Amino acid sequence: MNIKKNKQFGKVAVLLGGSSSEREISLKSGQAVFNALIRQGVDAVSIDVDDHILQSLQTEHYDCAFIVLHGAGGEDGVIQGALETIKLPYTGTGVMGSALAMDKIKTKQIWQSCNLPTPSYVVVQHKADLLDVPKKLNWPVIVKPVTGGSSIGMAKVESEVELMVAWENARQYDSVVLVEQWIVGKEYTISILDNNALPVIKLKTPNEFYDYEAKYASETTQYECPCGLTEDQEFAVKAIALQAFNVLDCKDWGRVDVMVDDYNKLWLLEVNTVPGMTDHSLVPMAAKADGMGFDELVLKILDLSVH
Repeated sequence: MNIKKNKQFGKVAVLLGGSSSEREISLKSGQAVFNALIRQGVDAVSIDVDDHILQSLQTEHYDCAFIVLHGAGGEDGVIQGALETIKLPYTGTGVMGSALAMDKIKTKQIWQSCNLPTPSYVVVQHKADLLDVPKKLNWPVIVKPVTGGSSIGMAKVESEVELMVAWENARQYDSVVLVEQWIVGKEYTISILDNNALPVIKLKTPNEFYDYEAKYASETTQYECPCGLTEDQEFAVKAIALQAFNVLDCKDWGRVDVMVDDYNKLWLLEVNTVPGMTDHSLVPMAAKADGMGFDELVLKILDLSVH
């Protein structure tokens, strides 16, 4: 097949892999993005990121970087700051927005300061901090590493004994751990593209929550789009998600995860600034529901970074 060369983007480095706990998902996402760019005639090269990444990028004279690095080093502002030192344009959110969105505590503090709804929580930095959990929150709770994604290190907890075990596990991924009030209700995700909220997707899993297995391996996870909300409800959810995204200084593309409890109150959970781009991933699913194919989505994200 003779593919017409797409020269408007120049030479594009697709940054994938890296060394975070989400490396395997990043490799899959990055390969999917790379394949899409090649299909569209873009001069793209996939690069598994290591300590020599800046030298490699400068030596080969790239025009832009498409960041598909999940987790630490990719979503926390580190690679963004590094790319800015060599003045190389890159996709997605900048240094500050990436750092804020990666830190679940900072995210919640900013949302609270803007009167945006997010579940109550306790920050656990030391074993003694665990004593505050039953004083301030009701069982059950959910335990999360403060940074990181893909639900790695997360657990639902219903007692002090379980809390200790979950904390020990979560702090393998981050020395600071977030213990958050468990919300009973339905989970939704809102993809953001070019300051617009795409169709809302409802997530359904037989697991306790939308965990790593449900996200990437399970065949029983269901994705509903249309999501079942009324038109007015979906409009309201989109508006809050977009506000939550913007107050963190996020831009171009990303994903906001929310819960709607049994009293129809919305709760903001977190923002992903480099969401998954695999066959199970939610942003491509939302884009498809909006009439945009995967290749078109990839080109749109790249175009936003260049222009």
